[in-house]
Amino acid sequence: MVRGRTELKRIENATSRQVTFSKRRNGLLKKAFELSVLCDAEVGLIVFSPRGRLYEFASAPSLQRTIDRYKVYTKDNVNDKTVQQDIQQVKDDTVGLAKQLEALDESIRKILGENLEGCSVEELRGLEIKLEKSLHNIRRKKTELLEKQISKLKENV
Repeated sequence: MVRGRTELKRIENATSRQVTFSKRRNGLLKKAFELSVLCDAEVGLIVFSPRGRLYEFASAPSLQRTIDRYKVYTKDNVNDKTVQQDIQQVKDDTVGLAKQLEALDESIRKILGENLEGCSVEELRGLEIKLEKSLHNIRRKKTELLEKQISKLKENV
């Protein structure tokens, strides 16, 4: 007789849920024990029941020893990898920002009229348009400020 595949969803009936938990917990503990014996692996398993009871298995002398070993392993490996990734990211960001800074410096020099020897006619026309737009905005702002000052002076008189 072949069993059907069980749909993985919460079992609504409390009694059935408790029976299934108990059977599967025992099966999981058995598998953990078998893995530790057959493969000489250090296995630690912690299970909390829905009612809050603790079930644990440790192939080492204590579960705490396995947990401490896990903490040391993850601290050494994860932190080293994270630090190396962070260092590489900072290096990449630095290179990118240096290129951006260089491009902005070149753009400023061109706007100031320096280093124009290598510019094409199209680039020079683009610079001219940018300067005309900037001059227009500066004159507009200057006019607004002068109008505000004139209106304040009229109010005071």
